[in-house]
Amino acid sequence: MKPYNVLFLCTGNSSRSILGEALTTTLSHGKFIGYSAGSKPMGTVNPIALQLVKEMGYPLNLLRSKSWDEFGQEGAPHMDFIITVCDEAAGEECPYWPGHPSTAHWGFPDPSTVEGYEAQLQAFRKVEMGLRNRIEHLINLPVDKLDHLEVKDHLHRIHQQFQ
Repeated sequence: MKPYNVLFLCTGNSSRSILGEALTTTLSHGKFIGYSAGSKPMGTVNPIALQLVKEMGYPLNLLRSKSWDEFGQEGAPHMDFIITVCDEAAGEECPYWPGHPSTAHWGFPDPSTVEGYEAQLQAFRKVEMGLRNRIEHLINLPVDKLDHLEVKDHLHRIHQQFQ
């Protein structure tokens, strides 16, 4: 069975979207592959995000802050789902995604703006847990038995369930 591809978008692609990429891939055991990108990538991954991803066992060499333009180019992986995780990316004009993937907005506050290391680490763990809860529901959906509108509805309900 072909895995489903999920692209997590955020403006800087340094924290929340990175966590989404790693969680999706590690939690689904091959059923889903996570990717991440940003509209205005920072160019580096936040060190606390790297720490959490390392704890998950996700290969750090796969992570980099990159533009969402990479996923609109010929030869890029086809996306089945696109999920924005920050308010700025949700409101931006997104590129055209071939195949009309299911989309949703699962917004989280930016943990990198919290002052002090311990408070920032706690904020990152809160985002990680919020994404983990939603992704676990996503990977347990019978996606192959749902039509496009049903999938989109489920994606929105998953986020609302944890608000």
